Amino acid sequence: MSNFLGNILGALLKFVYDTVSAIGSEPEYFSFYAMAVIITTIIFKLILLPVSFQQSKSSKKMAEIQPKVKEIQKKYKNDPQTMNAKTMELYKEAKYNPASGCLILLIQLPIIFAFFKVMREPTVFAFKDIGAYEAMNKAFFWIKNLENPDPFMWGLPLLAGLTTYIQSATMSSNQDPQTRESMKTMNIILPFFIFMAARSFPAGLALYWVVSNIFSIIQQLISNRSLGKIKEEN
Repeated sequence: MSNFLGNILGALLKFVYDTVSAIGSEPEYFSFYAMAVIITTIIFKLILLPVSFQQSKSSKKMAEIQPKVKEIQKKYKNDPQTMNAKTMELYKEAKYNPASGCLILLIQLPIIFAFFKVMREPTVFAFKDIGAYEAMNKAFFWIKNLENPDPFMWGLPLLAGLTTYIQSATMSSNQDPQTRESMKTMNIILPFFIFMAARSFPAGLALYWVVSNIFSIIQQLISNRSLGKIKEEN
């Protein structure tokens, strides 16, 4: 699966690079390659936008019905079978699918793995002309080559960890209090893990992660506002 997605992602990255490189002269410190990585990331996030919005609606719905779920759990705590049946009835009435929250994660993970493969082996999945690829400018401001890790941990690695934390914080506003409380530790550990990992990953992958997070944060803020308006109208 990752190879299949890697070929698709690599072909898109190459297409975007060819398109961008045809527009004019290349800035020395903001290469066409870096532009292609950013644009390709945004394209994939736009493709996933409907699924992401559905996941936000699902999280919001779960937060709304959580008090009723707790009532059922308390009332039928000695009768697990009835408790499960009543919970499923509530989900059906509220038009809530408990599995929908995992959908976006199941879609994103293969894409992340595929992008990782493209960044690790760009001449396999995207730029088949090895000579042309090696001669390509891959600079991104302070980073001379996006194939290599960021030389400064306060650069993309720090941004990757920070934007991961902010994204988690914006998503938690849609979660029910119980889930929010249980995710507190993970919302601290994950950004730290991403920060440490980004220090050794190719900077192109870290750039993808940062752009993806920024897109998700903006999308989540817009989604929260839109869902709030829908609730007020109802």
